[in-house]
Order: sequence, then structure tokens, then C-alpha cells
Amino acid sequence: MRVPPFERFRPFMQLTAVFVLGMLAGSIVYNSLYHTAYNRIWTEKKDLQIELEQAKIDLQAMKKYSKRQTAIKEIKITIEEHDPPYDSLSVKEVAQMLKSELNVLRGRSMFEIDSDAKMARTLLNQKRYEVRGKIYSIEIKTMLVSEGVLQVWVEMKESIPGVR
Repeated sequence: MRVPPFERFRPFMQLTAVFVLGMLAGSIVYNSLYHTAYNRIWTEKKDLQIELEQAKIDLQAMKKYSKRQTAIKEIKITIEEHDPPYDSLSVKEVAQMLKSELNVLRGRSMFEIDSDAKMARTLLNQKRYEVRGKIYSIEIKTMLVSEGVLQVWVEMKESIPGVR
């Protein structure tokens, strides 16, 4: 039996190789677009879940303390900007964890908050939070109470694991 000359199949093999490489490149581009869109949607969903949980907590507090004019009804956390900026989802998760720890101040009288605020500042200063595999430490800069809202300004820094 004779083997046909290989030169006859060369154009067909080149066309097949270009087609397979085109399929591979197309699948890489499609996969990257899909994962980018999925990541954006997941991040937006997580942001909305955090906002929904916080809105539920705030609504319960508003209902519970609506009759008391001098009670702290709401807690607002403001995290100062950092250069380069941290991931927005990490910032929101750290703010949510800090807000849950400051939740004990909710319902307290605005005029008797000074000792509690000093204690909270002492306990939460240089507190570490682990979010998405990174460790962040916070430092409370300012706490202000006005019209039933406790506003807290915080500086957030990324920490190196194992170093205090």
C-alpha cells in the first residue's frame, strides 16, 4: 500500500490549525468578558445586600426609638479616602462590621454618650478586621452626635499579618 504525498494535505491542515486557534482565541475573549460581567454583578449584589441589611437595622431602630428625641437612632460610618483606594466592597464590609460593634450605642441618650464613646474609641482603636483574605486595621478619628445620628470618621489601613 502506498502512502499519499503529504504536500496534498498541507493546505487543509493549515486551515484546520487556523480554525482551531481562532476558536481558542474566541473562547478566551468570551470567557474573560463573561467573568468580568459576572464579577461586576456579584460585587453589585453584595453591595446591595449590605445596604439592605443596614436599612433593616436602621428601620428597626427608628421604630424603636421614635418617641425619644435625645436617643441615638442612627450610626453613620465614614471611612477616609486612601491612596491608592481600597476595594469598595472591602470598605463597605469593614464599615458594616464596625457599625455592628457600635450598635450597642444605639438608643443611648445623646447627652450621656461621652463615657461610652471614650470606651468605644479605646476598644476599637487599632482593631483588626479580616475581609476577603486581607487584614485591615482601623483608627477612629472623630465621633460626633447630632440630631440622633452618631457619625464616626475612621481611617482604615491595610495591615501585615502577624505584625501588631
